Amino acid sequence: MRLIIAAAGKWKAGGSNAPERTLFDHYAGRISFPLELREVEEKKKLKPSALKAREGELLLGQVPDGAVIIALDEGGKALRSSEFAKKLGAWRDEGVRDVVFIIGGADGLDDTVRRRARLVLSFGTMTWPHLMVRGMLAEQIYRAQCILAGHPYHRD
Repeated sequence: MRLIIAAAGKWKAGGSNAPERTLFDHYAGRISFPLELREVEEKKKLKPSALKAREGELLLGQVPDGAVIIALDEGGKALRSSEFAKKLGAWRDEGVRDVVFIIGGADGLDDTVRRRARLVLSFGTMTWPHLMVRGMLAEQIYRAQCILAGHPYHRD
């Protein structure tokens, strides 16, 4: 099963040393599932609603046919790490080829993305920096992998 993180926005120049990038790379390097980060960015200056819609198009353009889409949104469902692991494990066992995690831009996700998602997932009701969410997501994927393997990294 291939995991894809489709994210609005790109790391800034020199961002390879940024703490958010270091966190992401640290956990992404531990994940045994094939993992890709696909960044999209709209260069035109658009009004917030138009930008959100355009980012939604660009993000959905990164989704392979038949993929399971998980949209990260503060209004989504909060899961325990063990519940998240069960979902990933079930999709793996069902033979799902691709799981795509979508992280929106500063104005959030367009409704078209939320409607296409099999799961709208929340890391809580607080607003998190989008670059930090990448690292938090990578850590949770790694934690899920450990749970599925019976590795002691995760403790309830």
